[in-house]
Amino acid sequence: MKRCIAVIINMVLIVMTCSPAWPHFGMLIPSDTMVLQGDDRTINLTLSFSHPFEMVGMQLVKPKAFEVLTAGKRQDLLGSLKKTQVMGQEAWKTAFAVRRPGVYMFYMEPEPYWEPAEDSFIVHYTKTVVSAFGDDEGWDAEIGLKTEIVPLSKPFGLYAGNVFQGIVKFNGKPVPFARVEVEYYNVNKEYTAPTDYMITQTIKADGNGVFTYAAPVSGWWGFAALNSADYKLSRAGEEKEVELGAIIWVYFHAMK
Repeated sequence: MKRCIAVIINMVLIVMTCSPAWPHFGMLIPSDTMVLQGDDRTINLTLSFSHPFEMVGMQLVKPKAFEVLTAGKRQDLLGSLKKTQVMGQEAWKTAFAVRRPGVYMFYMEPEPYWEPAEDSFIVHYTKTVVSAFGDDEGWDAEIGLKTEIVPLSKPFGLYAGNVFQGIVKFNGKPVPFARVEVEYYNVNKEYTAPTDYMITQTIKADGNGVFTYAAPVSGWWGFAALNSADYKLSRAGEEKEVELGAIIWVYFHAMK
């Protein structure tokens, strides 16, 4: 009996001391989302991988692809990346010179990340949108990623409290009732969640793949739509599942 009690106590202690399974987020954060006349015309972009609310970083090896799409043309930016650190982990940065009006969609495809806790790989297709010099045409364009969130609300120039809507797509088709995780980039650890349930907000898209969210405070908010890949990757001779994430980062401004 004593041995059984000891085993039960140990199991309880293990459960109590385990860290919560915080969601992962690919991150692509620009220094500005709207370049106006008189502004610095150089956008600094930081690419990382983390748990943004809890400010716990993970390693991001050099991405498989990093590009910008504007006016229907793609530009490869992978060669411009330089190593940096975000939350104490390997990350990447670059500077992009904005030369003409337009809507600039920056996006990255990372190398598959092995997550032992989930016994699967993670690939997060991550994007953000920057507008320049008053041009706001084409912000709802599709990049054509394996999976992506196509904005239905303009993904810049939003106030805190505004609604953001997007449609989740996989292989170019809407994903009915897709699960979307939402998390705040808690840069200065200004906010503390009252419970672990509130670190990540979880919503579901409707039958047409459309989701809606109103950000309660200003700052960067990440939206991650997660689906299982239609393929597997090999690890140590075994075929493993792959989690594909469609990520978009949107900034909400405080009204003054």
